[in-house]
Amino acid sequence: MASVKLTNVKKIYGKDTVAVNDFNLDIADKEFIVFVGPSGCGKSTTLRMIAGLEEISEGTVEIDGVVVNDLQPRDRDIAMVFQNYALYPHLSVFENMAFSLRLKKVPQDEVYARVTNAAEILGITEYLTRKPRALSGGQRQRVAIGRAMVRDSKVFLMDEPLSNLDAKLRNQMRAEIILLRKKIDTTFIYVTHDQTEAMTLGDRIVIMKDGFIQQVGTPTQVFDMPHNLFVAEFIGAPKMNTFKTRLVREGGKYYVTPYGAKIEVTGDKATKLAERYVDSREIVLGVRPEHITLADKNDPAAIGCTIQVNEMMGSELHLHVVVDGGDKLIVRIPTVSLTDEERARLVYGEKMYITFEGKVMHFFNPETEQNILA
Repeated sequence: MASVKLTNVKKIYGKDTVAVNDFNLDIADKEFIVFVGPSGCGKSTTLRMIAGLEEISEGTVEIDGVVVNDLQPRDRDIAMVFQNYALYPHLSVFENMAFSLRLKKVPQDEVYARVTNAAEILGITEYLTRKPRALSGGQRQRVAIGRAMVRDSKVFLMDEPLSNLDAKLRNQMRAEIILLRKKIDTTFIYVTHDQTEAMTLGDRIVIMKDGFIQQVGTPTQVFDMPHNLFVAEFIGAPKMNTFKTRLVREGGKYYVTPYGAKIEVTGDKATKLAERYVDSREIVLGVRPEHITLADKNDPAAIGCTIQVNEMMGSELHLHVVVDGGDKLIVRIPTVSLTDEERARLVYGEKMYITFEGKVMHFFNPETEQNILA
């Protein structure tokens, strides 16, 4: 097993196309780190620099304390699982998994032991004699993971391994990767554009945009305290609602005043605002869809809106609404808490009133887009 350290890593294509900029990260031994972000943010490029598949323009990559910038991929003691499986179509599952061991001239009995052990862990023992074309997408991905496992490498790299699978298989394979991590207990670096994968798999998440790290933290940290608007809107499904309003300090308390409502800030958020002597100011307010609730129209904290789209998701409704101020918000309402009468009213064109508690708000600077409490 091994730690990985990236110091001031930069990747430049051509003369001035910067794909990764000043990337700094310490990854602990046996940690599961996830790089996440939209397409083109630099996450796969960073992974490929760690693997040695991309040249590092500036900075250093260390694996287990050794700078590996000038080492070939085969000399870095890493194993990599690719998005497209990269299996040899003319070889059986067994020979695909054994291929790297054959190149290293590992004794036959050890090859057999490693391959059969990995196949048993992954539940693909019965497929060892088949060719890849006779396997489903999920089975092929297990073979690709097994091929990496048998190498017994220090670091396990995975580049969007589930993106070619359908939703059901993706959920199943995600659970299997969680179980696999417990069984092989190595250092994982995992790349995805899917924030659900990032939240469920990672010990820590590295959120990237335009080649820069936006935030590094545990799933709880990035969800509860996003450092900026990009992270706030990227993490969470549906994304966080954000809108401009005013934060008011009045009589030792704080309030927000969106769309004519007046809602008191409570809990830790109020305490932190007071500790930092934050005064009345214009802000961008963030509230997650699941934290918005139905309200009585006479409540001073109620916000009037009109339903535009009603998405029935089974256990909850996703309501796309237009507030009286013109902004569009998304509201998640658990169906178990609704009466038949309430559900009948939550349809296109109907007026409704919403609110949210004072402890669930997020406050961002309109100019810098930074969280003023982070």
